[in-house]
Amino acid sequence: MNADSVGSPSRVLTGLAMLTGLAIVGAVAAILTEQQTRDRIAEKQRTHILRVLHELVTPESYDNDLLADAITVISEELLGTAQPVTVYRASINGEFVAAIVGSVAPDGYGGPIRLLVGIDRNGVLTGVRVAHHQETPNLGAEISQDRSDWILGFDGRSLDNPPVSGWSVRRDGGTFDQFTGATISPRATVKAVHRALIYFSDNRDEVFAVAPGAAE
Repeated sequence: MNADSVGSPSRVLTGLAMLTGLAIVGAVAAILTEQQTRDRIAEKQRTHILRVLHELVTPESYDNDLLADAITVISEELLGTAQPVTVYRASINGEFVAAIVGSVAPDGYGGPIRLLVGIDRNGVLTGVRVAHHQETPNLGAEISQDRSDWILGFDGRSLDNPPVSGWSVRRDGGTFDQFTGATISPRATVKAVHRALIYFSDNRDEVFAVAPGAAE
């Protein structure tokens, strides 16, 4: 058997070098693809969050970066969870104009109902949106803006409008409608929105303490 039948050392080294090079190229391509995928997912999430936030504060009403100016706060009693929740802060010309407070209704029928509660600097609701829920379809799920316009009934409300006695569903003597055959979901949502307003009223100075653009 001659040397050519098993390959010369130079040919073996060349083959190994080619295989190594292909492996490196493949690894780099996989890393780049993974990074691009992560970037696309992150951008889609950012776009989705901003779309929802813009339903609560219109783009022309502020000039800062809502996502960069977000802070986290904890208030289990008023915000419904022991975990940190996000508060997005809107400002224009360096002056805060509104906050969007994350709030949880822990007593939903199907589980916790996660809300985004928009409040202007005077304590008036700019709107409320359901970020996540597990309520029963065609019943409690009607709290969601993609199922009915019930959630729009919070627009323009405040701690004084209605008064404290009105911050409940009609079945409990309050101002807000419930759904036929489904009271638990709207009741829990009304309570959570009311508590978010109380939180903002009690903590407005702390929420706006960090200057626009300086939030970490």
